[in-house]
Amino acid sequence: MAGSGGSEVRTPIFSGENYEFWRIKMVTIFKSHGLWKLVEKGVTISDSKEKMAEGSATEEDDEKSVVEHMRDAKALGIIQIAVSDQIFPRIANADTAKMAWDLLYGEYHGGDQVRSVKLQNLRREFEYTRMRDDETLSEYLTRLNELINQMKTFGEALPNERLVQKVLISLSKPYDPICLVIENTKCQQQKSNSQSSGTKKNWNGKGKKWDSKPQSQQKSFANPAQNSTSAGFMKQDTVKPQCKPCDHTPLKWRNINDILAQCNLCIVEPEKYEEAAQDKAWIKAMEEELSMIEKNKTWELVDRPSDKQVIGVKWVFKTKLNLDGSVQKNKARLVAKGYVQKPGIDYNETFAPVARLDTIRTLIALAAQRSWKLFQLDVKSAFLNGILQEEVYVDQPEGFVINGKEDKVYKLYKALYGLKQAPRAWYGEIDSYFAKCGFEKSLSEATLYTKTRRENEILIVSIYVDDIVYTGNNQEMLDEFKEDMKEKYEMSDLGLLHHFLGMGVIQTESSIFIHQKKYASALLDKFGLKECKSVSIPLVATEKLSKEDGSGAADEEQYRKLVGCLLYLTATRPDVMYAASLLARYMHGPSNKHYGAARRVLRYVKGTLDYGLHYMKGKKAVLVGFCDSDWGGSVDDSKSTSGYAFSFGSGVFSWASVKQNCVALSTAEAEYISAAEATTQAIWLRFVLEDFGELPAEATPLQCDNTSAISISKNPVFHQRTKHIDRRYHFIKDALQQGIVDLVYCPTKEQVADIFTKALPKDRFNYLRDKLGVVSAQSLKGSISV
Repeated sequence: MAGSGGSEVRTPIFSGENYEFWRIKMVTIFKSHGLWKLVEKGVTISDSKEKMAEGSATEEDDEKSVVEHMRDAKALGIIQIAVSDQIFPRIANADTAKMAWDLLYGEYHGGDQVRSVKLQNLRREFEYTRMRDDETLSEYLTRLNELINQMKTFGEALPNERLVQKVLISLSKPYDPICLVIENTKCQQQKSNSQSSGTKKNWNGKGKKWDSKPQSQQKSFANPAQNSTSAGFMKQDTVKPQCKPCDHTPLKWRNINDILAQCNLCIVEPEKYEEAAQDKAWIKAMEEELSMIEKNKTWELVDRPSDKQVIGVKWVFKTKLNLDGSVQKNKARLVAKGYVQKPGIDYNETFAPVARLDTIRTLIALAAQRSWKLFQLDVKSAFLNGILQEEVYVDQPEGFVINGKEDKVYKLYKALYGLKQAPRAWYGEIDSYFAKCGFEKSLSEATLYTKTRRENEILIVSIYVDDIVYTGNNQEMLDEFKEDMKEKYEMSDLGLLHHFLGMGVIQTESSIFIHQKKYASALLDKFGLKECKSVSIPLVATEKLSKEDGSGAADEEQYRKLVGCLLYLTATRPDVMYAASLLARYMHGPSNKHYGAARRVLRYVKGTLDYGLHYMKGKKAVLVGFCDSDWGGSVDDSKSTSGYAFSFGSGVFSWASVKQNCVALSTAEAEYISAAEATTQAIWLRFVLEDFGELPAEATPLQCDNTSAISISKNPVFHQRTKHIDRRYHFIKDALQQGIVDLVYCPTKEQVADIFTKALPKDRFNYLRDKLGVVSAQSLKGSISV
């Protein structure tokens, strides 16, 4: 394609990613050809058409019309050339350049909410970006500039001061001396990102030592202990010369000794009150904690009882940091010594229910199905709101004993952190409040509440200790609930649900994506596999594990930690469910072979870090289940493994991989037992959906690939082949007769639950993983960033 000067302009090809960059390049190309106004506003020939219709059009009008159409065709041709073969069918029917341009803009530019989510992710990535030890300065600046440019495409233009500050605080330790020079020679406000880059490129080594200044230019470290702060940093007298160009004082003047002291020392939190009392910041933090307790009317000062145990209290101190490592605030928490409480004397009940992950995922899947938005609230100091049923007395906190009343103690009306009954008291408080507000408590999930209004309007609330997730189809009800909660309790409005129980939640207009990328990355780092080579499947299909394999004993504690972490990862990763449950069978005596298999699962996770569950909007929220079983898969006792999964047609939200309690004599018997276990889960899910106002009108289909098992379930007669089966598994027949479930046949190839029963080869595993709805964030439409 020739430009105006005869030089050839290479057209960028758009393949579905980085649309904003491609759009900027294309606008420049259109402007260089004088076609941008035509693409932006379309062909302006309406006057000519009217004249032609009236018969008054001139030859000049006809020529203008032809020229406009030729220019429009040229612009359309440029757009068609600039897209890949996969994207072209989406604009193949466009007759004008504007139509094609608007089609691409509407599909890939995204709505305001989607752009806001992407920008928020970019901001988070910008804050966490740091220079790696094995990275050169030019490589790091290139990576940082790419991130900054992406933020600009979404309308986020950072000032130069912010960019320079980011570069200076994010460089690796070998560059600290260079940062010192930059801070001392010029004011930070007068430098741009490119200036700091050019200055520092002269120091592009890795781990080079800094040639210290002459002794006369350095401040001595004669007695650093005299200048140490409670946070643990060495503090020197600061030198504040004036900057000649602008007559301003630099923000901070550091010498090489300050830098070395900061590298070698760390923040030290006080362990006892005596240590905290030496620092005004910690004293202020303790006063704020007591002020919150008094405001909440938690206790009353009374005489010491003679027939009741008085529980001691202690201060717990924690320093909260910013993303750059600086101190954000000092937090002091007054905690009761609950370990001295005795059951039956000081407390009766400690159980406090929390939401099941199955319930949370079901709610997320339903919200995606109905195009509802999920919101989150956080209760500040939730346990302090719980009203106690028992008489509990605590000592006056150390350092805040009232003069003249040293013998008195506090009688608690509300719970303190550390008390055995604190979680139970909080649950009782929030439960009674919801009852007063007209909420209906679910009979199948103790932390699930619903509120209906008129005919089809509903508000759904799920509680996990102090985290509250709510959704519904009426914005007025959502706003009223939020305001009522803020009025009743000290709340933090977290807006749209983004992070819950370690799960990342990304909500778009047409789907919801949940993942645990951050947790998976931390898991690899924890077990030293951050730089390992990834594998394509978690377990080798031909390898069998057993208790006695002769490979020697492994570290039992380390193995248990690893398997426990893998089990938590299955909250959003059903593709590792079978591997995690299989490895959990050997926690009492792991071998080196077991530990090697567990590390292999981590290598699989390394290659699928950004994978998660994708819930999409469908035509109808129909509950569908899959159940399957292997036969005698356990080498040690020949027991089989059951697996099931439930979905609304996209991502699964309830699944399990469980070893059966008895030995099955045939594949049909193993499948029959698996179907019975899936039926129990189907019944519970139907109860939950009924609470959501989504009671299935028809029986829930359970997909099974064994015709014999289906025949056994539908035959009311107990015959020779089934008389030995435990009667508890036969309740599936009652469920079938009552129309609760319907066991139907599906081909083995389409049996999703097969992935929960055995190790599979690569192609089969990848196919079923996609059927589960476990996908990479990069493969989704609109390239969701995690």
